[in-house]
Amino acid sequence: MITLTDAAVAQILSMKEGEDDDSLMLRIGVKGGGCSGLSYGMGFDNEKSEEDTLIHVNGMDVLVDKESEPIVKGLVIDYKQNMMGGGFTIDNPNAIANCGCGSSFRTAVNAGTPENC
Repeated sequence: MITLTDAAVAQILSMKEGEDDDSLMLRIGVKGGGCSGLSYGMGFDNEKSEEDTLIHVNGMDVLVDKESEPIVKGLVIDYKQNMMGGGFTIDNPNAIANCGCGSSFRTAVNAGTPENC
């Protein structure tokens, strides 16, 4: 369902080292907002609700809420480092349009509500 590259896993594990809770899982989701209508959310969570699907990706536990599942299916998350710093990159085969700043997208089924970037 979701692919995390080795570089993304290394960065996520590095970020997780600063947390005191060993039960933290990576949460990936989508919410309305941004120029194109939808934006990604990624963070740590230690609770799985009934509305979540737990998947195992590259040795990591990942939570995805049921509403976001069809939108993030096939997602590839990478981490790239360059002279200006580093950041996560997301390749979503379901996205039909991305905003110019690269922080939001839309799909054929879920357009979301655009906001100013």
